[in-house]
Amino acid sequence: MTDLPPPITPYLEPAAKELCEATDPHPRIYEVPPEKGRDILLGLQSDESVPRPEVDEEWVDVDAGEWGTVRTRVIRPAGSTGPLPVVFYIHGAGWVFGDEKTHDRLFRELTVGAGAAGVFPVYDRAPEAKYPTQVEQNYAVGQWVLEHGAEHGLDTSRIAVTGESVGGCMSAVFALMNKERGGIDLKAQVLLYPVTNADFDTPSYLQFAEGYYLTRDGMKWFWDQYSEPGQRTEVYASPLQASLDRLKGLPTTLVITDEADVLRDEGE
Repeated sequence: MTDLPPPITPYLEPAAKELCEATDPHPRIYEVPPEKGRDILLGLQSDESVPRPEVDEEWVDVDAGEWGTVRTRVIRPAGSTGPLPVVFYIHGAGWVFGDEKTHDRLFRELTVGAGAAGVFPVYDRAPEAKYPTQVEQNYAVGQWVLEHGAEHGLDTSRIAVTGESVGGCMSAVFALMNKERGGIDLKAQVLLYPVTNADFDTPSYLQFAEGYYLTRDGMKWFWDQYSEPGQRTEVYASPLQASLDRLKGLPTTLVITDEADVLRDEGE
């Protein structure tokens, strides 16, 4: 076997380098109790000086059967009327952190920018809830959209799913579940630097293990909060494990990865 050349160290723009340094406090977010970590992340995202698109919103409680009740936020551009296409957004932040508050501005910008309505399931977070709770809750909210979306001004024939990091993982799983179980005929999936596999020894994991915000140890910790080791080869936990046959027939897909990121290789 031919040895691979050593990886090239990516150049970080000054602003990106400054962000990496500013968001790398000690103890790190995964080194404190989850509730404290959630407060830290909320504080980082609470800058009200950055304008947010105006939206009309409503909340619904979706019955997910044995998986509980899922609080779900539905938004649309302020004053809009008529059925709108849907951005189904599944948030990231390690399965442990994040919620409708930390992702509010991003959710608004994506939805309003697309001229669409938005659906945001507030799934139960780890470690209080373990896999597969989160993916089952997301699927249940998707079924609610299919059955009741028209009552809320949602065009159920035009739905795209998207999410970042572990939200990208669960978005890919959402697409698979809807194809295999029946459900939404998704028009697209947009996976933003997605987690797709529990393999911590890829070249990008080793190259960017430290110093680039998301660390290798951090991702190990996130997986430990979310799932048991024996579950991580299941396709609904690690969608990269899916066979080509299972991947056939999925919607048009856009995958965006970061160069200086432990998750780069599994996304590519």
